[in-house]
Amino acid sequence: MAEKLYYSIKEVARTIGVTEPTLRYWEKEFDNIRPRKTASGIRQYRQQDIEEIRTVHFLLKEKGCSIAEAKKQLKEKRVGVDAHMALRDRLIALRDELLALKDEIDKASPEDPAQ
Repeated sequence: MAEKLYYSIKEVARTIGVTEPTLRYWEKEFDNIRPRKTASGIRQYRQQDIEEIRTVHFLLKEKGCSIAEAKKQLKEKRVGVDAHMALRDRLIALRDELLALKDEIDKASPEDPAQ
């Protein structure tokens, strides 16, 4: 996502890979997700809101926690959850770097004459 001050619910849903109703539901369930609302009720998500949503998404969708388990982990083990997510993000970035290097090597190496 391009860096800006506020993001719409549509932008956040698309970035995280969930539906807009899912985001609204998570707002009701998780105290840590509280986007700003305009006078007309339009949600405006800040970067820190998006990070909280990523954490909830990780717990629910990737770790397979129930909502109750996710709430408990956020309350009791927040540091561990954040560390786990940071490690996962770093491993994903490393994998992407390695795949990019492999693509460069594949492009630079001559065709196999045996084929």
